[in-house]
Amino acid sequence: MIAKKVNVYLIVCIGLIFNSRSNFNTACAQSAMTNLPGRRCVSLNGQWQVIIDPMGIGTWRQVWMEKKPEKKTDFIEYSFEGGPLLKVPGDFNTQKPELTYYEGTVWYKKTFQCRVPKNKRLFLHFGAVNYIADVYVNSRHIGSHEGGFTPFQFEITDAVKEGENIIVVMVNNQRLKDGIPGLGYDWFNYGGITRDVNLIETADSFIEDYFIQLKKHSLNEVAGLVKMNGAQLSQNISVKVPELGVDYKIKSNNDGLAEIHFTSQFKLWSPDNPKLYKVILQSETDTIVENIGFRSIETKGAKILFNGQPLFLKGINIHEENPLRAARAFSESDALELLTWAKELGCNFVRLVHYPHSEYMVRLAEKMGIMVWDEIPVYQHIEFSAPGVTEKIALMMREMIRRDRNRCGVVIWSLSNETYDSTPNRTAALIDLSRQCRMLDSTRLITSPICSQGYENNTLNVWDPLYSSFDIMSINEYLGWYSPWQGRPGDVQWKLICGDKPVVISEFGGEALYGSNSGPKDEAASWSEEYQEQIYKDQIEMFRTVPNLSGVCPWLLADYRSPGRLHPVYQKGWNRKGLLSDRGDKKKAWYILKTYYESIKNNK
Repeated sequence: MIAKKVNVYLIVCIGLIFNSRSNFNTACAQSAMTNLPGRRCVSLNGQWQVIIDPMGIGTWRQVWMEKKPEKKTDFIEYSFEGGPLLKVPGDFNTQKPELTYYEGTVWYKKTFQCRVPKNKRLFLHFGAVNYIADVYVNSRHIGSHEGGFTPFQFEITDAVKEGENIIVVMVNNQRLKDGIPGLGYDWFNYGGITRDVNLIETADSFIEDYFIQLKKHSLNEVAGLVKMNGAQLSQNISVKVPELGVDYKIKSNNDGLAEIHFTSQFKLWSPDNPKLYKVILQSETDTIVENIGFRSIETKGAKILFNGQPLFLKGINIHEENPLRAARAFSESDALELLTWAKELGCNFVRLVHYPHSEYMVRLAEKMGIMVWDEIPVYQHIEFSAPGVTEKIALMMREMIRRDRNRCGVVIWSLSNETYDSTPNRTAALIDLSRQCRMLDSTRLITSPICSQGYENNTLNVWDPLYSSFDIMSINEYLGWYSPWQGRPGDVQWKLICGDKPVVISEFGGEALYGSNSGPKDEAASWSEEYQEQIYKDQIEMFRTVPNLSGVCPWLLADYRSPGRLHPVYQKGWNRKGLLSDRGDKKKAWYILKTYYESIKNNK
């Protein structure tokens, strides 16, 4: 019976759904509804008034109330009027010199006109705010969100009024010991409202969420769900794919859930043919249109199979930064620039590190035929045993999956990067997280790169027990840079704790300043292009020795800002491991990798 089957999906979706109505006394944000581009949106991007609050005193002064003097003796020690303006979306660090390395509170204000529609609902949607956001509408605290790289929203139907309305957002990007990520990480801490802000109008009962993808191990069978939100949860639902003649009908249950199950002869999405179908989801009160592709990704023994055929991942790591602007990347044009470079390099996939990138990046990669590795910012020394940390991690994972799980181009969920078995509660927490991830989405591969392998006598001992919980053994190794070679690269030996799984070298490389060709070219201290070039040549020689090798992904596409890189001549606050300089110049190693990728035909 349908009701029994739907209950399975109710378990799967728990944590991905939100209440039918907002509770203004609740501090937590709602998980964002699926497919923002398919909704009726009004952009709130543009110039926002700001108050820079380095002492964090604005909360005590109740900045969001915007008090005005009432008597001649009154004065108010804050004001948005006459103050600076900042562009939204955008990081605040690159918009004003005095904010370059700022970590603290900035108050944002936006005035907008609103027509309060009858029998409609309004939601305030943020693509991302780094790191903590407190949101007020017309002096009312609507809620809070923690996490700098995932979308969230608040229902404001009962908070807005006809005519002029005011949004105030307190943003704080201060690094926290129990934050995700924590205190230390190797990228720039861009703060602010870094992605789009939209006002979304929906019907009183609307299609909140859905999952339309091929069932695991199948090339023609869709198994998914539709989730209604509102007072009328039980509705007639249809899923149409006009090009294929599909018109699947079902009724959602009393919880608003409907199981979707249909078969068809799909033209499968692939890097060579990134086919997307127009999919129309209709209820009695709502219609959503989405472009969705269909493909299969799985492992069989030590191989990765894509649409049933062996796949070799030719990748590149990318940070969400436009090096030419030395600023957070946030726009579709930023995404196009980065992905065009990756395509030119010969990549069939990109690892978006070390956090979920903008939805523009994921959607455009899919259109361009580039597979995507999505990752949450669980980086190195996370405090897994600190109160509330594992709950924060799980929420970020759910928010990432909810946004991107209809993107067939996304093939890998990565749950952490370079964590350590010696960290209290680390292994148990990530094993449990992997179980949650599989419940939410069983159709993709799961991994976590690890860098704690031993290297002795030219032998790599890949021993971490966490690998047993993942589909791919992802290994970060920097032989030739952080670890000098102990013998010839072609003679490296491997000991794998899981000898029956695919291996991906998820990071390797070394630093070079573009144009640095002076000094000994065989010494790392020269920071020369030639030294970096030799690392790539040696790594490619070593790849022939790696058992079960199913992909490589060097670190990384372009130089990026990292304040921990302190060399005054060669780094100047930049990580120089890019194959491109911060001006887009191609270093010598670029051509070595491009030639290697060209030698791997048909993704085999």
